[in-house]
Amino acid sequence: MDWFAVLETGISAMLVIMALAAVFSKKLINGVIFLSVLSMAAVAAFALLRAPDVAVTEAVIGSGLVTFIFVASIKELWKAGEEL
Repeated sequence: MDWFAVLETGISAMLVIMALAAVFSKKLINGVIFLSVLSMAAVAAFALLRAPDVAVTEAVIGSGLVTFIFVASIKELWKAGEEL
């Protein structure tokens, strides 16, 4: 087994673990953090698959913008006194 296969297996396992952690997390902010880590792992997977355009798009949109929108929404809910 070469290093590429080991790296690919590790990233694939991390994708599954982060997805399950995001689904089963009790706190909303932890779910958002897990989704952000999941998105960055997807960036690494796309880079390994030699799709740099998709990796950059996922990094900017999936990891950056979506995480910002989720965190801003949670912040506004906390201001409104919502119980999260």
